[in-house]
Amino acid sequence: MDGSAPTYRPDRHPSESYDDILNRDTRVVPEFMRQGPTPDIGLEPVPVSRYFDPVFFQKEIDHVWSKIWQMACREEDIPETGDYHIYEVVGKSFIVTRTATGEIRAYYNACLHRGRKLVTLNGCKDEFRCPYHGMSWNTDGTFKENPIGWDFPQWEGRDMGLPQAKVDTWGGFVFINMDLNAQPLMDQIGPLAEHFKGYDYANRYKSMHVSKVVRCNWKALAEAFMESHHSVTTHPQILPFLADANSQYDVLNDYVSRQFSASGVPSPFVADENYTPTEIIQAMGGTSGGRRGFAAEAENLVPDGMSARAFAAEQARTMLGAEDGWDYSQCSDAEMGDPLLYNFWPNMSFWGGYAPNLVYRWRPNGRDPDSGIMDVIMLKRVPKEGPRPKPAPVRELSVDDPWSDAVEMGGLAGIFEQDMGNLPYVQEGLHASGNGEVHFGRYSEMRIRQLHLMIDRYIAAGEAAAGK
Repeated sequence: MDGSAPTYRPDRHPSESYDDILNRDTRVVPEFMRQGPTPDIGLEPVPVSRYFDPVFFQKEIDHVWSKIWQMACREEDIPETGDYHIYEVVGKSFIVTRTATGEIRAYYNACLHRGRKLVTLNGCKDEFRCPYHGMSWNTDGTFKENPIGWDFPQWEGRDMGLPQAKVDTWGGFVFINMDLNAQPLMDQIGPLAEHFKGYDYANRYKSMHVSKVVRCNWKALAEAFMESHHSVTTHPQILPFLADANSQYDVLNDYVSRQFSASGVPSPFVADENYTPTEIIQAMGGTSGGRRGFAAEAENLVPDGMSARAFAAEQARTMLGAEDGWDYSQCSDAEMGDPLLYNFWPNMSFWGGYAPNLVYRWRPNGRDPDSGIMDVIMLKRVPKEGPRPKPAPVRELSVDDPWSDAVEMGGLAGIFEQDMGNLPYVQEGLHASGNGEVHFGRYSEMRIRQLHLMIDRYIAAGEAAAGK
C-alpha cells in the first residue's frame, strides 16, 4: 500500500477511486487502465417513448442498424471453405461464409427469385441453392444456375450475384455493416483494439455461447450491463468483494466506452461490515460462477498481511497457468480478476484481462421494440500446447427459458437471472411512466447517455441525408 489518501471528486462516490485501488496492486498496471476521458455530455433526460414507440424504433432500423458495425460471429465458427453462419437483426438475415480463397463474405439471405431464405440453419455448403425453385449461387456469391433460365430474359447480361454487406474482422470476430460506404471498423474500434493487444482475442476460443430472448427493448437490456451500482439491490451477494459504486467510467471516443470495477475489494455500500480477507475470498468462491476459475475451499485462507485482492489474483495466475500453459506471473492483479468492460457502440461489450473473457451482444428481437436478444459468450485462451479446442455451439433460450437451462454457465446463470428479473418490469414501467422521462447519473451512467446521444446523431444524419 502506498499510503496515499483517496482522491475525491464531487461527481464520484466519496470513497477511494478505482485508480487508488490500482496503486496498491502487486504488479505494474498498464497506463491505459487509469482514468480516461470523462466528457461533459449533459444532464438532459430522454423520453421513455424511445424504448417502445414504433416510429422511433423504425428510425433506429433505418438510420442506426443499417449503418453500424455489428459482430456477426467468430472466425472459428466458419473455419473451412463453405462454412457459413447466419446472423439476423431487425428482420434482416445474412449468410456469413468463407470462400475458397479464404475471404469472408456476408450475403443477404434471400433468393433473388421469389425471396425465400436460402439457408435456415448454420452449416457448410458448396453452393447456396434455394429450396423453393432451385436457383443457386456459388459460395463466392456469383450466380450459378436457374433451372428455368429460358423464362428469365430479364436476367440475361445482368449481374445476379448475391447482394453483400461490408465485412471486417478484429480479435477473431467477424463484423458486418449494411452500409457499403461505412467508415472502416478500426477507425471506430481503435482504442479498444489498442488496449486489447496483449489479451490476444484472436487466440481465444468460444467455450460457451448462450443466446436468450428477453422481454424488454434492446437498449434497456444493454443498459442493465453498463453500470455497476445496481448490485446494491440486484446482486447483494457480490457486495463483499466488488467495489461497485466507486467504479471507473470512461468514454474513449464516440464509439468506445468502458467501466472498471475492483474485485476482491468490498463495495462502499458495505464498508461498515469490515470483512476480513478470508471472508471476502469465501464470498468470491461462492458466486464467481467459474469465470475466474476460483474456488475458496477451507484451506485457501488468506495469509496474514496479504489482501484478498492480491490473494485472488495470485490464485488466478496459478490456476490459469496450470489450465492453459501460459505464464501470468507478470500480469497485474486488475487484469487477473477485475471486470474490465469495454463497450463498442451500440450493442457489444468485450471484457479485457487475461482470465476467461465474457462478451455480450444485444439486439432487437426481430422488429419488436418490446423484446430483445442477449448473447453471452465466454472466450478462453487457446492452450499453449496442443490443438485448438472446437468452439462451443450456440445454446438458444426462449423468452420463458431460465438461464439455468444453460448448464454450461454454472454459477453465472444465477447472476443473469437476477439481472433479467428486473428487465420485464423495466419495460412495463417505461410504458407506465407518469412523467415520460428517464434520467441518468452524470458520471456513473455517462456511458448510457452516450449510447443515446450517438443514436440521436445517427438518426439526425440519416434524416438530413433523406431531406426530412
